Amino acid sequence: VMPYIVFVTVFVKPEHVEDFIQATSHNHHGSIAEPGCHRFDVIRGTSTATDSVEFYLYEVYRDEDAFKEHQKTDHYYTWKQTVETFMSAPRRSVKGTTLLPEPFLTSHV
Repeated sequence: VMPYIVFVTVFVKPEHVEDFIQATSHNHHGSIAEPGCHRFDVIRGTSTATDSVEFYLYEVYRDEDAFKEHQKTDHYYTWKQTVETFMSAPRRSVKGTTLLPEPFLTSHV
């Protein structure tokens, strides 16, 4: 089974940074308690833009089904509803599967 990766970029209004961090902390702790979630990193960007602060969520799940289960949890739903008004632009996500490091590589091209 190939791990399923979700990389989310969130643009937060400066006046809501602390609120976003608090809401995301709750989501982080709930997520890492899920059996199918292997990793849930929250990263604050270093951009000097004044209109928003960038945050990145790096999430690793056992597989796509584990990610879909994550999206059904109360902590995810609460986070999604809570941070909606904190954002200066819609969040963006990229999804994929891990090729490297080697243990996840299933075939050599």
